[in-house]
Amino acid sequence: MSRDLERSIGVRTAAGVVIANMIGAGIFTTTGFQAADLGNPVYIYLLWILGGVLALAGALCYAELGAAIPRAGGEYAYLHATYGGMLAFASALVSLTAGFSAPIASALKGLTHYLQHFIPVLGSQEPVLGALVAGDVFAICAVWLLVAIHIGSTGFGLGVTNIVTALKVLGILLLVGGALTIGNGDVESMVRASQTSDPKTGADLFGALATSLIFVMFCYSGWNAASYLAGEMRAPERDLPRALLVGTASVMVAYLALNLVYFYGASVDELAGKVEVGLVASENLFGSIGAGFVVLVLAVSLLASASAMTVVGPRVYYALGQDFAPLGFLARVNPTTGTPIVALTLQAAVTSIVILLGRVDQIQQYAGFTLSLMATLAVSCVIVLRLREPDLPRPFRVWGYPFTPLLFIGVSVWMMVWAFRGRPTESLLGLLTVATGCVIYRLAFRSYQRRHPNQPGD
Repeated sequence: MSRDLERSIGVRTAAGVVIANMIGAGIFTTTGFQAADLGNPVYIYLLWILGGVLALAGALCYAELGAAIPRAGGEYAYLHATYGGMLAFASALVSLTAGFSAPIASALKGLTHYLQHFIPVLGSQEPVLGALVAGDVFAICAVWLLVAIHIGSTGFGLGVTNIVTALKVLGILLLVGGALTIGNGDVESMVRASQTSDPKTGADLFGALATSLIFVMFCYSGWNAASYLAGEMRAPERDLPRALLVGTASVMVAYLALNLVYFYGASVDELAGKVEVGLVASENLFGSIGAGFVVLVLAVSLLASASAMTVVGPRVYYALGQDFAPLGFLARVNPTTGTPIVALTLQAAVTSIVILLGRVDQIQQYAGFTLSLMATLAVSCVIVLRLREPDLPRPFRVWGYPFTPLLFIGVSVWMMVWAFRGRPTESLLGLLTVATGCVIYRLAFRSYQRRHPNQPGD
């Protein structure tokens, strides 16, 4: 049975979803990869600031698009309205794989790395179920537990997400405050470059900065989360811009504070290549007992991120099912609770596969590149629609137009070009995902429209 999603979400809940989506696996895992690539904390701080500026620019652009096109689906809806069905369909496939399934997989695999502090068997590479290791089994079980929670009720699922997000924010505040007041850290390590590797210069530094910025933008990728819920917001024209901006600005401050804590607690060489950077730093800052508390904080944060993405992603596939008759089953909702049950189940299945296929850094690099590509296309919709439909009602207009969207597009293209050179495999997989969506649309939906000329398809 298909019916409209209920409009019951306010600005506070939507901003909470943004925060929960953004503060996930990335901020607790990617700093180690950046430390290995760059070897200098100062470069890393600058990248987090640049990433925050880009995220705010993107949020402003999405706020204009979301207020003018208040549909569920985020960039899927914007690309459909601007460029038509093929790119919109490709973006929905990207959302299913890189947009939500990959980040959920990354969050839950990161969770297993941190929980090894309490449950060492999660780090074992010995198979426990067929060829599966304990960490992957745990992560997959967590995927389906979250689905069970969110299938029951949208209100209950969002309530759980809000509570866990509040605990996450409180935990991060305690971590930062504790590090500054009682932490046994080293101020000099916050700016000290690597003592074990030569500094990068020229083209090598340029490429390393772009590759690391992909990791940073992966961490910021949730800045657009509230736009996916526009179809369920009580007043999206008013509340969506507020939710996007408040959520993004709050997270930017949190990310900078957390990175300062990491390098206060550990040197760039100690963090280089490590997944569980929060644990490494906290053991130095607080000792083993304090590190246990920090691990709990980070575990809650990762779980909150996975929960928020579990509820947001299926709204894209729901919108796809509404627009394309062959995939109408994706728009089916639970007649009792109003949750998109088929879309939730599909996402969980894909997430389970992603968990089995890649390491944390591979998943994040693939997702970061692919999401940057689709976000750049979506931001371009602001310019195209301003030129093509100047009279379209726009309750919110992006500040600094056209420089704001052009800044986002220009830096994103630079980042993707150099990231492609530095990580060609993950980047190619991202391009292949987009191309696959276009090919599927061309072959399947054009054929369907020829056979059913009176059915909606584009």
